[in-house]
Amino acid sequence: MNERNIIFKNVTKVIKGQIILNDINLEIPEQGIYGIVGRNGSGKTVLMKCLCGFMPVTKGEVWVGKKRIGYDTEFIEDTGFLIETPGFLSTESGFKNLIYLASIKNMIGKEQVRECIAQVGLDPADQKAVGKYSLGMRQRLGIAQAIMENPDIILLDEPMNGLDNRGVGEIRELLLDLKMKKKLILIISHNREDIDLLCDRVYEMDSGELHQVR
Repeated sequence: MNERNIIFKNVTKVIKGQIILNDINLEIPEQGIYGIVGRNGSGKTVLMKCLCGFMPVTKGEVWVGKKRIGYDTEFIEDTGFLIETPGFLSTESGFKNLIYLASIKNMIGKEQVRECIAQVGLDPADQKAVGKYSLGMRQRLGIAQAIMENPDIILLDEPMNGLDNRGVGEIRELLLDLKMKKKLILIISHNREDIDLLCDRVYEMDSGELHQVR
């Protein structure tokens, strides 16, 4: 088994008697960009949460490399993620928010944080409180926190949400650059254009079932 590939084996997730994920089998290689599309409520975000270790599966197994999530490790390691709406301290600047988050693992310093903020198209010197950010600015900051510690695996739930055309183009370029650096990137998106332009392989989630469509 590769060190970074992702495997779902017969994964089922039941919440309040409702089947959200229905016998999911999926294998994602250790590098490239992979996309999951599907309507709202189809189970895409729940799949991502089970992968991260935020939700236990009802049945089946989730593996990342040689580790089974929930058994060998509680949470997926060496991973950056953006799932649903990013949460930040609304009274602090984007830079201060990322510094607080970076202090948890203490892997990077202020300069790396500044570089990452600039990389997503924000100004690291901007003292504006995150509570006054537009939706697109918050989304850019969320992507910055996902990639700032240079993780091997990047999981993004609707990464283009709230971005204007320029922002979408910039984030697409960023993701393609990360792919060239041999990252494994998994994207959930309702935007077929993003998926078509970015992804090496595409899956569709429908009523809790997952099928490869490209």
